[in-house]
Amino acid sequence: MNRRQRYLTSIGWTCIFFISVLFLFIFSACQEPSANGQGRAIRDTAITGQNAFSTLFFDSISLEKFLEGRSMPDTARQLVRNFYNQRNFQYAWFDSTGLAEQSLHFWNLQANYLEYSRDSSIYNPYLQAWADSVQANGMNAVPDSARQLVEWQLTLQFFRYANKAYMGDRRLNTHDLNWFIPRKRVNMLSMLDTLVKEKGKDINRYEPVNRQYALLRDQLKKYYEIQRLSTWVPLDLITKKLVKGDTGKAVIQLKNKLSLLGDLPVADSGNIFDESLELAVKRYQLRYGLKEDGVVGGGTLKELNQPLDYRIRQILVNMERIRWVPQEPESDFILVNIPEFKLHVFENGQYAHNMNVVVGTATNSTVIFTGNLKYVVFSPYWNVPPSILKKEVLPAMAKDPSYLKRNNMEQYGNGQVRQKPGPQNSLGLVKFLFPNNFSIYLHDTPSKNLFKQDKRAFSHGCIRIAEPTWLASWLLRSDSSWTDAAISKAMNAGKERFVTLQKEVPVFIGYFTAWVDREGRLNFRDDIYGHDKKMMKKMFN
Repeated sequence: MNRRQRYLTSIGWTCIFFISVLFLFIFSACQEPSANGQGRAIRDTAITGQNAFSTLFFDSISLEKFLEGRSMPDTARQLVRNFYNQRNFQYAWFDSTGLAEQSLHFWNLQANYLEYSRDSSIYNPYLQAWADSVQANGMNAVPDSARQLVEWQLTLQFFRYANKAYMGDRRLNTHDLNWFIPRKRVNMLSMLDTLVKEKGKDINRYEPVNRQYALLRDQLKKYYEIQRLSTWVPLDLITKKLVKGDTGKAVIQLKNKLSLLGDLPVADSGNIFDESLELAVKRYQLRYGLKEDGVVGGGTLKELNQPLDYRIRQILVNMERIRWVPQEPESDFILVNIPEFKLHVFENGQYAHNMNVVVGTATNSTVIFTGNLKYVVFSPYWNVPPSILKKEVLPAMAKDPSYLKRNNMEQYGNGQVRQKPGPQNSLGLVKFLFPNNFSIYLHDTPSKNLFKQDKRAFSHGCIRIAEPTWLASWLLRSDSSWTDAAISKAMNAGKERFVTLQKEVPVFIGYFTAWVDREGRLNFRDDIYGHDKKMMKKMFN
């Protein structure tokens, strides 16, 4: 357990809700919650002591003194002002009986977040001392003069929590991490207003961020439990690999590991690598995108020997990424997960299909971004990008004058080169365009054998898809003229043809190395571009 984990574990989790604003409020003003670009809210003077849920009010001047006395961005001050303007400066966390119901619900919600995230960055010693006093002596032990300050601190605490838990760590610049999908925006003012009005009921719907986040969170808790209850050490192999029929201490270790991870339903104490263990190894390999041969060696051994701390950090990194992503559309959309080497198709928001893809190499990495697919291009030209032209094509032309002819290429324009349509075209028989600044698109390929590989990072950055005919048919399904025969004819016409979609389809190119699949299995993949490594350095140092 590292220093941060030991520190957080020492805190009483029943009180940890009240420990979250002042420390960063004083020392990290650059991380204050933003006001979501909102202007000043109109004061609702219709709220009075007769119709409010609470008879407790304070004056706006005292709030201004509190806000002006702190080092914080103007946007954060405006967010607090707007919240209380809308309430006519009525208390949100207290009523005439003491601490309001929503305060306790939010207390538990944040305690849960802090426990699984182990995030000590929002520690607040003032609220911790207040919470300790309440727990020891009851609400009457806290003077009325302190109640006002606690009220404001709790409001700031909610915004701090929501900003971090729902939208992600603002210390992480997504562009520096090669992530160009716009961050999700959350209306924190509306969120807090709803929580107070509904008195924190059904608090779980405030748990960030979406279904996949919740599934990863539950898996994270399982890994914490494995870490707490077991000793996780590398397999003690005396040979390079383990196969069915082998015996020894390493087999017992393997059974224990796969049992803890859920791949082996029942772990006996025998030291024989039997058929049930082989099936368990194949289940494990499936979850890691490895060749499912039941042999423990090479990549499988490497993954089994990864420390639990690394897996925990990997889950936390991917939970952070999920906080950034926008809400999934309820319409059609396409998701490409680079480390998984898969394209996923969603129809009317529901999962419909998936296919293998080839992505960019580590040197020519595929960019993480989003765009709208607009065109299907049959029998396409391949316009050789300037970088490939300079590094590959021009040197080849200099060595072999027949290079262009042999590769069905031609020069055009001002020294540019393109490959003519045909079965050997590098883009295959069809491409799918979603205009973007990165010159990345989906396309067919004549190199079909690459789809049989477990690791498929071979391209210059664009994404090659295994089932181009299926995707063309799906995208054009609303147009009855595009039958299977018509699509096949256009793909093999040898003449480029652009077809504009009747409705654009969002495409998300993401980077997730840990996720829970539709069967409830926790998956991991290699950090092929080193993005996890960068995030871990920023998040955990």
